[in-house]
Amino acid sequence: MSESTTKQQAAVQTTGHAWDGDLQEFNNPLPRWWLWSFYVTAVIAVIYWFIYPSWPVGRGWLEGFATITYQVDGKAEESRWNTRAKLLHDLTESHAAQRQREFMGKVAEADFSTISNDPDMLAFIRSVGKGLFGDNCAACHGRGGQGVVGLYPNLADDDWLWGGSLENIQNVITNGRQGFMPAFKETFDPQQLDDVAEYVLSLSGEAPDSIAVERGKALFQGFGGGCYYCHGMDGKGLPSQGAANLTDKIWTIADVDGQKTLEEKKAVVKKLIFNGVQNMRKMPTWKGRLSPTEIKVLAVYVHQLGGGQ
Repeated sequence: MSESTTKQQAAVQTTGHAWDGDLQEFNNPLPRWWLWSFYVTAVIAVIYWFIYPSWPVGRGWLEGFATITYQVDGKAEESRWNTRAKLLHDLTESHAAQRQREFMGKVAEADFSTISNDPDMLAFIRSVGKGLFGDNCAACHGRGGQGVVGLYPNLADDDWLWGGSLENIQNVITNGRQGFMPAFKETFDPQQLDDVAEYVLSLSGEAPDSIAVERGKALFQGFGGGCYYCHGMDGKGLPSQGAANLTDKIWTIADVDGQKTLEEKKAVVKKLIFNGVQNMRKMPTWKGRLSPTEIKVLAVYVHQLGGGQ
């Protein structure tokens, strides 16, 4: 062991621990700057406990003295600081929130023609509408509006059961819809059911002309079936009733596209005609859940998903 090492050991107090005879643990004091920094952070922590929510107390917690203000339905609300209130503050008081309120005011005052011709307003609607659609519509219609065959209409095509104008879409979102088609199980015998299904498929080119198609046409367009009341004599549907266009190869309920053979396609159409559509095509009203301006934004957003009419 060197002389300098011996002098250092003599000058510095050790903890008394030693290993291998000469490996010792020095008892050097912590730097003062480090100690004061530690004391300051401890004091700050105690102050923080009183300002912000911290320790649990009984069935509650220390709520802290800090408060935060946010907007609820246009009115200022103040509460003790917490992360939920902070989020509401950011959503209502931030610069982005103020810009959103500004644009929402413009949308509320503008008619559909003005909105459709304003690139800035359309860009805003695409941004805000995507969020509104995701929160309120995507659960049924899918994130992209593709729908679910047999349950929820596809909003991304050009087929609109209740009409595809902006006014029609706004009306549907506001008031909801109840899809209905009566069951024909008591009306058609098995042969008639088969004929009508084949005629329906022939309207979109899924089935070739045949004697069965002619028999089905007579039932479809006559009093025996009365299908033309809703679907029209030409089978192109009636938007006021939400009756589907049977000539456009777009199937919203019967999964015709998922079948390979004519018999398989006819089977799914026959099932639909036999059972009808009841209590399975209901869209709730969004009046009261969303503001009129939010509904207008959604109407334009949905209109753009499918190209509108």
